[in-house]
Amino acid sequence: MSDSRLSDIAEDLAPLAFGRANLSPWVIASGEFQDYPRALHIAGVQRENRALFSLLDAMDGSDARAHLFDEYMVKKFCLDEWKIETGAGRRSLRNSYLRFLRGWGVDSNSIEGAVLKGWVESRLGLTPLYHKGRINRREASYLVFARDRMLGQARTNAVDAQLDLLFEFCQYELRRRRVGRVVLYRGTQDPEEEWPLARRGRSEGLVRLNNICSFTSNRERAWEFGSRVIQVPVPAQRIFYFAGLLPTSILRGEDEHLVLGGQHWATQVRM
Repeated sequence: MSDSRLSDIAEDLAPLAFGRANLSPWVIASGEFQDYPRALHIAGVQRENRALFSLLDAMDGSDARAHLFDEYMVKKFCLDEWKIETGAGRRSLRNSYLRFLRGWGVDSNSIEGAVLKGWVESRLGLTPLYHKGRINRREASYLVFARDRMLGQARTNAVDAQLDLLFEFCQYELRRRRVGRVVLYRGTQDPEEEWPLARRGRSEGLVRLNNICSFTSNRERAWEFGSRVIQVPVPAQRIFYFAGLLPTSILRGEDEHLVLGGQHWATQVRM
């Protein structure tokens, strides 16, 4: 790989902030993390919600744990009080973290998509590469993303804190289910996803993805989303959300997983 391309990759992965995770952005975004994953946490979230995780520890069924988490989120963030509020307060409480998952499912370049990409940037230090177009953080393209993110956050009560807890619950649930890696598929026509940045052996290529992106566990369904499909063995530590985590139908129709971006070793799937 040329020095200029390496420089471009480093610029895209360079964090705007250190984030709030226990690992550095460089580690999380690297291809090496895929091979040698480590536990990933948002600082203080499990400690601040230790009562929740203690109760989850005592429960055997994943459905029961999902319902407990949903009830805990409602009470912690007063999500049921929108019925008695008025005006902006009513709207901000009703727009919970579930709204952003649904919005992502409709359009990852929506305001809801910007909030999820912004959460990854602020918590993990991974700068988004794409939102309604290629992002250059020194140009107006970054302001388009920042504006959408701000609009989404302004409409919701403590959305980043809600997403913190969602990620920690997802990681907890994957550990309880003893999930190590999940083979996932991504169909794409996005021009920002260069293939490959580097090669390893005859079949594997290194691909650079947006800081959060969609995959599916259904190989055939992946072809509905692009003319090129890649297969990636995604470590559980890079999964932000997966269909079936919560007691809702969100993203279930496409067997969708929301995966943290950066560099992934992938195999191109042939039809």
